[in-house]
This record gives sequence, C-alpha cells and structure tokens, in this order.
Amino acid sequence: MIPITVIQNGSGKTALLTGGNHGDEYEGPVALQDLAHSLDPGDIDGRVIIVPAFNYPAFRDAARVSPIDQRNLNRCFPGRPDGTVTEKIADYFCTTLVPMADIVLDFHSGGKSLDFLPFASAHVLDDKTQQEACVKAVEAFNAPYSVMMLEIDNVGMYDTTVENQGKIFVTTELGGGGTATAASIGVAKKGALNVLKHAGILKGELDRAPTRWLDMPDDACFVFCEEDGLLEPVIDLGENVEAGQPVARIWPVDRTGKPPVTYTANCSGILTARHFHGLVKSGDCLAVVAVEMS
Repeated sequence: MIPITVIQNGSGKTALLTGGNHGDEYEGPVALQDLAHSLDPGDIDGRVIIVPAFNYPAFRDAARVSPIDQRNLNRCFPGRPDGTVTEKIADYFCTTLVPMADIVLDFHSGGKSLDFLPFASAHVLDDKTQQEACVKAVEAFNAPYSVMMLEIDNVGMYDTTVENQGKIFVTTELGGGGTATAASIGVAKKGALNVLKHAGILKGELDRAPTRWLDMPDDACFVFCEEDGLLEPVIDLGENVEAGQPVARIWPVDRTGKPPVTYTANCSGILTARHFHGLVKSGDCLAVVAVEMS
C-alpha cells in the first residue's frame, strides 16, 4: 500500500504532487506530509493528489531503488500492469494518476550520493508552448535557483512520461546526502504552495524571493569519475568555476605516495552539484556545472 491523500473542492484544476521517487530523498516526503495534514479544503478550488512516498518500498528501505525488485522507479516508465512491483507502480501513475492531472510536481534531491544547490527545473521540450508553461510554473515555485535543463538520459523517466502526456511539469533538486535540512524543507514547502497558487487551485498570493536562473545546455556540464578512489573536493557548491579548472582530485585507496587524478570542469559556470560520499567509484558523477543565464 502506498499512502495517498486526495483533497477536492470545487471544479478547478488537478495537481499531482509526489515525493520519494527515490527513497533516500526527503524534502518532498516531509513537505507533502505537512501539506496533506494542513491543507484546508475550503481554501482550494480543484483537486490536489498528494503522494509523499512515490516509491514506497524504496522509501521504507531508505534506498534509491526498491528492495523488492532492485528497480529504479525513475527508469521504469511507462511501466507494466503485469510487471514487477516497481513497474506496477509506474503503470498506475502513468495510466491513472497522471492523466487526471493538469500540473505535476515531483520532488527530488541528491539522495545519499549527491548534493545539489536547491533548485527547481524545467526541461527543453519540442513543444515550446508546453515548455513555456513549465518555465512559468518553475518561476512560481521560486526556489533559490531555477534551472533550464536539456535531459540527456530520459529513457524510462517519470519526467518524460508526464511531459509526453502534455502536462505542465516541475521537478527539483533540493539538497542531498541522504538527509534534509530545515532550509531545504522550507524551500519544498513554499514551492508546493506556490505551485498550487500558480495553478489557481489554492487561494492567496505567491511567496516570491529572488531566484538565479541557470542553464544545463549539454553533457559538458557533467564530470564523471573513471576510477575508484578517495574524493578530495577542490571547490564547493555555489562557487564559480572556469573551464579547465580542477573541481576534484581522486586519491588511490590502496597505495600511499602516489599522485591523485585531477578532474577539471568542461565548461565555465557555477558548481551546482557534487558527489557527496568521501569514496567514489568509476562512473560516479563528481560534479555538475551550470551556466548562469543573463
């Protein structure tokens, strides 16, 4: 059983709000538990579907993937009604909940392996009218950072399924390290309310503050590790970085007196994400650099 709350009043639009797509990401589950408890039906015109723990088995296991079938929900869409547990969850959302929605908000953070600047994002879409509607919803969410992202690996993603159904979609990365902070949860709570107000479902004015727009235009934004080792970060989140500048050094774990391998940024911008654990493996993402938009 996956806990779900549906609050309906009037004939307005429907919002689908989800957290715990990955089970070790906590801003969404906390913010949505609070919303399900506190939202007054008298203050809304429409329907709000709240699912704090989207991938419930993974959430209960504090893991990125389900302990039942070892599947990553965010790579299982559109799912299968006769598939594994994770595929069945994906199918239910794809065929039942998403078609009900006008606007979808899916909370993410870095889980146990990554740490992000707090941002909400929209994706580059073929349908520019839909893309602009998503951008406006991201602006309404009003995270400290807002990101325009070209998704480079979108096969099987919830994002792609929602966008292919023509829905307005907002996703986030609000921190990481397998935990949450008061500040990151505050961003999530404010953002959820702002999205509902933007959609005309919740009464009231948007709570706005300055946001910095960043762009992730291509795969040059990402730096991946090519060996196992001990991570030495060279710069911290939010700092400016130039193309060719070191962002991390990887020391061997089985030898002393040997030099580290240095990894450099592929483009200039702001360090937007970093690997969280002190030990890394080949294939891990070491850093993400985003370009500030003028």
